[in-house]
Amino acid sequence: MKGSGKPRAGAVRKAGKNKQVGTGGHGRKSLEGKGPTPKAEDRAWHPAGQRKAAQERYAASGGKGKPGGRVAGQPRGASGASRRAKSGDESEIVTGRNSVVEALRARIPATTLYVAARVEMDDRVKEAMKIATSRSIPILEVMRPELDRLAGEGGVHQGLALKVPPYEYAHPIELLDQVLARDETPLLVALDGVTDPRNLGAILRSTGAFGGQGVIVPQRRSVGVNSAAWKTSAGAAARVPVAMAPNLTQTLKALKERGVFVLGLDGDGDVSLPGLTWADRPIVIVVGSEGKGLSRLVAETCDAIVAIPIESSTESLNAGIAASVTLYEISKLRATPSPGE
Repeated sequence: MKGSGKPRAGAVRKAGKNKQVGTGGHGRKSLEGKGPTPKAEDRAWHPAGQRKAAQERYAASGGKGKPGGRVAGQPRGASGASRRAKSGDESEIVTGRNSVVEALRARIPATTLYVAARVEMDDRVKEAMKIATSRSIPILEVMRPELDRLAGEGGVHQGLALKVPPYEYAHPIELLDQVLARDETPLLVALDGVTDPRNLGAILRSTGAFGGQGVIVPQRRSVGVNSAAWKTSAGAAARVPVAMAPNLTQTLKALKERGVFVLGLDGDGDVSLPGLTWADRPIVIVVGSEGKGLSRLVAETCDAIVAIPIESSTESLNAGIAASVTLYEISKLRATPSPGE
């Protein structure tokens, strides 16, 4: 309204030339600011802050190394105690505190130990970090959602995960050449249709214990060296090489041409294991699967089919035990001086 003498809403009242009325001190705090910016390591959400927190927790656990923070591009999408890291990546992720500790004890050549942020420091976590530090395995702290992705749907990680690289297989003939170059009598084990990694681990352990120099696995329809095999081998996989055969039958024929005797194991074999007459010769022992035994082509390639005498009440021995018994018998026969020596 005209003549009201009151300023309109939003208008600035002037006092003298271009002079504005102050706020009465109400905006003074906003001019003071929030103080100096905290250091990166003092900000909990900052990577530097996360590393500092991890170092403090690790120091409290008694370790000597320094775990780092999460790096970009870590593998995701694995589940269970042992999983592939991601599509196209042959690495595996071992999850769960017991599984991780056992894998580290078995000296699996792991590449990364993942530890959840603010994980409870029990004895297993401390041991895993101590072993990883002693072996110079990088320790990365990750947030729980990241570790959940590593473990995969339904996976139980309990705050720990271990990345295991792909195994590097030898070539069967090169493996034989290495044994001969050391002036040793070859004693190899070949697996035909064995798919349980625990059997492979047990066979690796027995091979190393009884003087064997290597194990041969087929490229198809066979177990490979994974984390489960590593753990069962109790570290023998680090000492006993594993060769991969593109075709087991052709590989066995090639070994025969090099003077190696191929002995297949089967309950219906025509040669009894005790007192085996070929024990002092170059040998490859072929172990079949528990259900089907030796395949037809492999059985036809063998120089002899060897049977292990067992009680009639026991139907059969599993692959790992059968290989162990045979390796022990051969090592015992080789250690026994022949007549006239």
